[in-house]
Amino acid sequence: MEMDLLALSLFIATIFLAFFRKVNVGIVALAVGTACVRIFGMTDKQLVSAISSSMFCTLVGITFLFAVIKSTGALDLLAKKIITATGKRVWLLPIAIYAAGFIVAGVGPGAIPALAIIPALAVTTALQVGYNPLMLALIGEFGLIAGRMTSVTPEAAIISAAAASAGMYNVMPVILVCQTLATLVFSVVVYIVFKGYQLKEPIRTDKAVEIPPFTRTQLISLSGVLLMLILMIVFHVNIGLAAFLSGTLLVLGGVAQDGECLKALPWGTIIMVLGVGALLSVVDKVGGIKLMSAAISSIMNSTTAVPLIGISAGLLSLVSSALGVVYPTMMPMCYDIAVQVGGVEPVALMAAVGVGGSLAGISPMSTGGALILAAMGTNIKDFTATKQTKLFAELLMMACIGLVVIAVVSGLTFNLIAEIMYK
Repeated sequence: MEMDLLALSLFIATIFLAFFRKVNVGIVALAVGTACVRIFGMTDKQLVSAISSSMFCTLVGITFLFAVIKSTGALDLLAKKIITATGKRVWLLPIAIYAAGFIVAGVGPGAIPALAIIPALAVTTALQVGYNPLMLALIGEFGLIAGRMTSVTPEAAIISAAAASAGMYNVMPVILVCQTLATLVFSVVVYIVFKGYQLKEPIRTDKAVEIPPFTRTQLISLSGVLLMLILMIVFHVNIGLAAFLSGTLLVLGGVAQDGECLKALPWGTIIMVLGVGALLSVVDKVGGIKLMSAAISSIMNSTTAVPLIGISAGLLSLVSSALGVVYPTMMPMCYDIAVQVGGVEPVALMAAVGVGGSLAGISPMSTGGALILAAMGTNIKDFTATKQTKLFAELLMMACIGLVVIAVVSGLTFNLIAEIMYK
């Protein structure tokens, strides 16, 4: 068996083994990785360096900040106020969460700052109202995935520059419409899969109790989110470090006890994400991801080019940053591919790359999925290894379903949208 195929097979086997044995998949992944580096002629140092310090900083920083805020009751109270505002119209909550994600990302910050806020708020709200928290968190992330493609975000600057290098300009309106369409369709799919339609009214026991106003301490704790955003957007501080600084200032100000907040962090989830990410990095170095991408590219023609390049972007995004690698690498290729294949609009290919690179982010190995796992771990009591592994598998399954959604929606509509909008 070729090394790339063996590596890919071992990765899949690791996921299944951990799931059926009900063991933290991160621990199993690191154990398998230790064997893999020897099989593939690599070193332990390469495996250790594959454990993402950036992801660790992001997960620990954000979960620490929100653990501080949650300890004051501010996050739960905010969720109650949102629920109360919708009354019995519980169907409004998924729409509101999607819109919140779109607005927070789309007004300028982009997806990364929005990811610090939306999953935590969505999970807390879902637990209060009775929705599946994974469903509401995913819908919230779909909103910010769409919003990240407005013309004023960092994503727009990177994509526009990449498009300009291929002689294409003003591509963002087409990409925004395509990405919004795909995320709306995926939101409906998720709503149906998790049977969100079965919830007719909020499940809460305090209907007759007046919701109190925020206390001074709660307002101060919520201001920590604002400080984090200012540090990120104005001073370009790393998201995890910004969250650490904000949370630390709150602790030093007496808002919460650091010991209790550190105990509340979902350490099992953090190990899971980092361990699986390290093993996937080894698989990528051996060529496992390229093997899948090459298999997809080999069947590309004028009919399949758009959906297949979207899937390829999604696969690449599993092991690399959409902003740092996928968009700068694949966007300039779209014009040449369109010329070679024929019968396809280059902007439609770019929109597919945008959607694929973004929606893969709900995978538990990527930032979006990891932050959903972290939010669940922080808010759900007795979040056992079995529950963590089940949620990991659910997120992985939703990422796979996302690839199907990308293929169907992009294949049916993106080329038509590009023909109508891009002149």
